[in-house]
Amino acid sequence: MFLLNGKPIPLDTAFTANDIQYPSNWLRLSSPEEKEAIGITEVPDPVRADDRFYWNGDINNPKALEDKLEEDGSTTKGLKSVFTDQVRHTAYTLLLQTDWAVTRKFERGVEIPSEIAQERAYILQNLNHLELAISLVTTVEELAALNLSFDLVQKP
Repeated sequence: MFLLNGKPIPLDTAFTANDIQYPSNWLRLSSPEEKEAIGITEVPDPVRADDRFYWNGDINNPKALEDKLEEDGSTTKGLKSVFTDQVRHTAYTLLLQTDWAVTRKFERGVEIPSEIAQERAYILQNLNHLELAISLVTTVEELAALNLSFDLVQKP
């Protein structure tokens, strides 16, 4: 990002500096020394905050962490509820793949294969761990720092 007198100058846009009109391709074609001579500085582009946790990518505008009861009686889910729901959905989707073995055990008394039982136990253990971790956060920053790309499919 280029700045002139503290204000951003978009690339490929004509601009005026010190009463001189510069063409739209000047920033691309000029040397760092030429830019510096008229007071243009280059700074890194600002890092956008994660939109999952902040409104409009603004670190100063975090989303609500807790659920909020609205005046009309409805509830707006906070981030903790949203991420807990996502974790549960992921676990449900993974467990669904081996539900047949549990159904077979219930309906016909056929034992669940040990590798399936271990995999299901691992998924449920991770689910419990992640639900607890989410429930214990007290700030949006803490929630954002959690490893929410957890690996529920890793085999024991």
